[in-house]
Amino acid sequence: MNLTRRRSLRSAAAALLLAAAAGCSSPDGRQTAAVPRPDGATDALCQELDERLPQRLAGLERDDPRPESALTSGWGSPAIILRCGVPRPGAMADPDAEGVEADGVGWLVEQPGDGSFRFTTTLRRAYVEVSLPAEHVPKGLVPLSDLAPAITEAVPEGIAD
Repeated sequence: MNLTRRRSLRSAAAALLLAAAAGCSSPDGRQTAAVPRPDGATDALCQELDERLPQRLAGLERDDPRPESALTSGWGSPAIILRCGVPRPGAMADPDAEGVEADGVGWLVEQPGDGSFRFTTTLRRAYVEVSLPAEHVPKGLVPLSDLAPAITEAVPEGIAD
């Protein structure tokens, strides 16, 4: 296989992975989300979080993405997607990274460039990522505020491994 072909395959694989992480639709019309693979302690925190998550988020009904997992949740269409147990984002090492706080929970803010936002908890024992599609950006921090009680109860403050 030549170098150009290898790059094309890697690019295609990366595009598929990004699409899955961002939340696409499955054949039955439900969103999909890449399921994180955390260690056992983090998985236990995420299981606890899943049990505490609200059925409604920013006025949207819960409709979890495929494949079904306690590590992923969704609300609305296009879905606001929550993934628990994600790896530490590289942007957390950037001293100029943007952050916000919503009801006592700190979040790293990333803007992928398509009008959407991605938020990842900071100073918690597990990284919780929330992808907010451009269509839901006018809701502001309401989704993060709605999630704060569940995160505060299930994911203790601290530094994730």
